[in-house]
Amino acid sequence: MSNAELARLVESEHPYRGKALFELSDRIPHDDDAATKVAMLSRLTSLRRARLFDRVSLAWSAIIALLAAETVHARESAYEAFRALEPEEQRDMLDYLEVTAIEEAHPRIA
Repeated sequence: MSNAELARLVESEHPYRGKALFELSDRIPHDDDAATKVAMLSRLTSLRRARLFDRVSLAWSAIIALLAAETVHARESAYEAFRALEPEEQRDMLDYLEVTAIEEAHPRIA
């Protein structure tokens, strides 16, 4: 599927939206378009509310994937997506990542 098709699955709250988001996330290190789409999708209320586990939402997983890609475009997109979160959610995410600023976060995705 194309990046646009995957993004539409996520936006439409398709039952496979998580899988579509993860597929897009896997493309981030080599595809700036995928990074841009993941950053945009992280702003969706539905992804902010959908929990993977504990406090971690699909929106957080999108931002973490952007950070982990370690490309200039992906990290800049992650910072913008992070700043779009509510202040309380920002604090919770920084706590989860064990950093005091988003720029300090360098998560790894296995």
